[in-house]
Amino acid sequence: MTVHGGKLRQPHPKILDATNFPEPAQPSLDRPYNIVVTGVGGTGIVTIGALLGMAAHLEGKGCSVMDMAGLAQKGGAVFSHVRLSAKPDDIFATRIAAGNADLLLGCDIVVSASFDALAKLDAGRSKALINTHEIATGDFTQNANWEFPASQLQDILTKAVGSSAIEFIDATKIATALMGDSIATNLFMLGFAYQRGLIPVGAAAIDQAIKLNAVAVESNRQSFAWGRQAALDPASVAAASKPLHEETPIPQTLAEIVAHRRRHLTDYQDAALAARYQRLVDQAQAAEQTVLPSSDALAKAVAWSYAKLLSYKDEYEVARLYTDGTFAQELKDRFEGDVELRFHLAPPLMAKRDPITGHLKKQEFGPRMLWAFHFLAKFKKLRGTALDIFGRSDERRAERQLIVDYEKLIVALLDKLTADNLGTAVALAELPEQIRGYGHVKEAAMARALTQQAALLAKFQTPQPAPVAGRHQAAE
Repeated sequence: MTVHGGKLRQPHPKILDATNFPEPAQPSLDRPYNIVVTGVGGTGIVTIGALLGMAAHLEGKGCSVMDMAGLAQKGGAVFSHVRLSAKPDDIFATRIAAGNADLLLGCDIVVSASFDALAKLDAGRSKALINTHEIATGDFTQNANWEFPASQLQDILTKAVGSSAIEFIDATKIATALMGDSIATNLFMLGFAYQRGLIPVGAAAIDQAIKLNAVAVESNRQSFAWGRQAALDPASVAAASKPLHEETPIPQTLAEIVAHRRRHLTDYQDAALAARYQRLVDQAQAAEQTVLPSSDALAKAVAWSYAKLLSYKDEYEVARLYTDGTFAQELKDRFEGDVELRFHLAPPLMAKRDPITGHLKKQEFGPRMLWAFHFLAKFKKLRGTALDIFGRSDERRAERQLIVDYEKLIVALLDKLTADNLGTAVALAELPEQIRGYGHVKEAAMARALTQQAALLAKFQTPQPAPVAGRHQAAE
């Protein structure tokens, strides 16, 4: 779906009175003070160094700034070496040597945990302030199961400087909520670091440097002020930056997962489908408790995977999701003015195939498609019945067969479940999570899953003791 016309709705920045902040003690400049600023190209990392350099100049202090941008224009890593001193003559080199950083101002956690950044840190000298906001790396395009390594990155950084010398904050989330634009993140980080007493130039000089830069002056001043406020009174900033629509937390316990998925299946189809789901999960839980009472990894795997198979995204589900009110509200929240929606679909009953690839080609449909969705959503009860004209395609038949095959597989596994083969049973129960996409993409995923299933079934028959924590279990 694409949106044409209108414009993005711009949130109004929240204004903070920045006149009554207590001034922190500044770091000593008995020797040059070294700041490594890390981030991603295009987010204003270089601007931080420029502002600090100008602020130091205004106070008659020494400063050198060396930016290493690399592939910054392509969203790559950016490092800015900022060296500040009491007098200009005190600085003899622009690059910060290994182990000589006094502050790591990490505006991106991935870049901050890179070798180039870690090499500048010393556990007895360095302090670090790290933005925990998660920006996907290129790995996610190559690995369908990629997960952001947040805890590992935090552990690496904590070990580098010590737990008492590091602080983590989701600056991007807070700054965006307050200022309406993620570009405010880096000035927010600078303000936070300043109020923590980690910046050896004064707030008045930084404010003057922002004015002289003459770019988004008031926004940058407010971002800096909100960063200071976050260091002084995090509770007030958390309240001010609270989003209008809270994100629904991911269910963690088995009871939470089952309740969450039952609600979804009832909306997707009906209470009967939710009850069918509950029965298999209960069977898995009972069998697992018999062989290993301390484990619920298998029950969780079934709870996630079985719900996924039962609620395959067909035409009725697409129609329901577009018309249940959630999409309309999101559209209203994001855009203003006259907008026109265009839908890009490949309906199996009418889509043409590409003469080269043989895959279905998408067509563009106008805003009237929403009316068709409203009509179609009312007929979800036809799903899987003889009257389901959409259910006759090969893809829909395969999706329904996956459900039947999975139910048979789980029942067979439960009949022969032992403590030794429980880990393999969990891996088998999680296989549906590998089946993603639509059309030919899904077909290929199904083929890979069947290959994995055959290998795991052979292992299940001749088990070796192994850990039983599934993918979701291990993530807790």
